[in-house]
Amino acid sequence: MPEHHKSIAQHYHDRTKYHPETITAKSQGLDWNKQPVPFKDYKIGTSYDLKPYIQEENLAFSDEPVALWWRRLSRLLFCSYGLTAKLPSMMNPIYLRAAPSAGGLYPAEVYLISRGTPLLPAGLYSYQPQTHSLIHFWENDVWQSLQTACFAHSALEKTNLAIVTTAVFYRSAWRYQDRAYRRIFLDTGHLLGNIELACALNDYRAHLIGGFADEIVNQLLYLDAQQEGAIAVVALADLLDVQQNFSVGITALPSTTQTNYPHIPDGELLGYCHRATQIEPDAEADSSEVTPTTSLEDKYNFPFCLKVPTATAPIDWGLNLEGLERTILRRRSTRAYSGADLTVDELKALLDFTYQPQNYIEQGLDEAPDYFDLNLIETFVAVSGVSGLEEGCYYYAPKAQELRQIRFKNFRRELHYLCLGQELGRDAAAVLFHTADLKTAVTQYGDRVYRYLHMDAGHLGQRLNLAAIYLNLGVSGIGGFFDDLVNEVLGIPAEEAVIYITTIGRQR
Repeated sequence: MPEHHKSIAQHYHDRTKYHPETITAKSQGLDWNKQPVPFKDYKIGTSYDLKPYIQEENLAFSDEPVALWWRRLSRLLFCSYGLTAKLPSMMNPIYLRAAPSAGGLYPAEVYLISRGTPLLPAGLYSYQPQTHSLIHFWENDVWQSLQTACFAHSALEKTNLAIVTTAVFYRSAWRYQDRAYRRIFLDTGHLLGNIELACALNDYRAHLIGGFADEIVNQLLYLDAQQEGAIAVVALADLLDVQQNFSVGITALPSTTQTNYPHIPDGELLGYCHRATQIEPDAEADSSEVTPTTSLEDKYNFPFCLKVPTATAPIDWGLNLEGLERTILRRRSTRAYSGADLTVDELKALLDFTYQPQNYIEQGLDEAPDYFDLNLIETFVAVSGVSGLEEGCYYYAPKAQELRQIRFKNFRRELHYLCLGQELGRDAAAVLFHTADLKTAVTQYGDRVYRYLHMDAGHLGQRLNLAAIYLNLGVSGIGGFFDDLVNEVLGIPAEEAVIYITTIGRQR
């Protein structure tokens, strides 16, 4: 195998970029006869119906300890990934879920692992969104195996429940081919954002675990690793149990960095990259030696630029966060914007909820929710129509809480082109770009960082989604764009790889 200058993660990112000269050749018509089913069905197992615990007529009994326990778990799963709408379609009905997914393909599956509680016996459970139920498909105690797979992560020592999210690769690859790997992890980030907030609504704390031995978790869940792979583990700490209130652990572990790889044909790149980003069971994963990126200052401080403070009053989510739960369940991706302006106060509120969680502790939200390494993610904002804010491209400095202008221009026409001709880019009032220095990130975490970066960007994107919907704004994520031209046109530093785009505006 030849030695390359770039790691497989960097190679994958470069190979899956969209370019104006080649995008037509890469576009293929969809084979509707091979359209994937976005649900996984289990023919055997004990079913636990969760619907009664979210139905209004049964809430009168929710103060009973048993009913309360079930209601909390039911609401957590429903707000994370439950079905929220059914849309008619010429082929099959489209079921929308609480977490957004590129193309409505929903590659993620959600599993619950129980150590064994009086109400939920030990074993493996599959969450079934279409029936809002749990299928207990394996009854043996597997908690020790989970701990082994997660290299004895501290969060699994005292917790009794854990969520594992997986991806069924073909569901996304059917439409997006090799580039689907990006979207799978963005979608997982959306889901993780929902899990984090749904936990807060139900007195749980989500402890995120990204460093695990993939092979062990795949075998634990009886997955066909060629078709489906474990993506993230989330230990659920019950905050009503004082023994489960403990400090945060390490969320990300490094993998190897692979620079020896053969020529990989199109269509095989996704699978090869996923295997290359795995952590082996015999890896020396010492979490005590992992130090997330830390800095007291924001990465970019451009000289002589206009600086706009963004500190503002936090969004009020209402009594017992009722507004947040309603927003999670009514969230929809916007299909068209009117082109009308936002106010600068609305933009500030969006940034505050997304990047300043410490301002929401009094409302019952986590002041420091788990990410893999948020310091690796940068944010740029292209402003086309925000009253009280000059048009142009800005760098958002989350520590200083200010926008720093780097380009002076209205970019509506360019954004239309950069977003592959999607009118969302042209008509949005503001477009946020999440970026990362991929070379530096790989140096710290190996090729597995590619997963972490996209999940963190998706997590941030989901917080933007929810804040925008609550403020009666339109919002939609975009995973398809001309990668290199974004940096060139907007003035974003060339080393910053564009990971995700979120458009925000007034709905048409």
